[in-house]
Amino acid sequence: MMLESTGIPTKQDLESKMPTAERLAKGPVAVVECFQEIPCDPCYHSCKRGAISELIDINDIPYVDFDKCNGCALCISNCPGLAIFVLDQTYDEEYGVVKMPYEFLPRPVVGDEVAALNREGHEVCKGKIVEVRDGKVQDKTAVIGVAVPKEYLMEVRNIQVGGSK
Repeated sequence: MMLESTGIPTKQDLESKMPTAERLAKGPVAVVECFQEIPCDPCYHSCKRGAISELIDINDIPYVDFDKCNGCALCISNCPGLAIFVLDQTYDEEYGVVKMPYEFLPRPVVGDEVAALNREGHEVCKGKIVEVRDGKVQDKTAVIGVAVPKEYLMEVRNIQVGGSK
């Protein structure tokens, strides 16, 4: 299994977590890229809309009801595994926004141009910081929003401040 040997999920793993194209077209929505059964449930407790299912067993993998999710991103900072992202395909005609956890210092600032990285850490495109949330609610895990060309929305999962390596 690729995930166990590399830490990178397969295309099939990811497809099982993604909302439909129809749901993505309606606005921001959370995607929980959690694949392993571990004792964890902060995402469920952080969701005020009940979009993340209550876990029967604390080792269960969380499930998102995409119809209940409004993409508020409260769950992102509460995930100790940094495995939750909000995708917004409706940002504008050309670009979508990926909201992601970010724990490095210094924090990027709105307007920064960044290298947008895939799950393997390779640059796939350029991105622009459009949001930075770093208050008490985030508890040291900032939530950043990165505008990227829509074709990279499902790929981009991190950034490198200062551009390319």
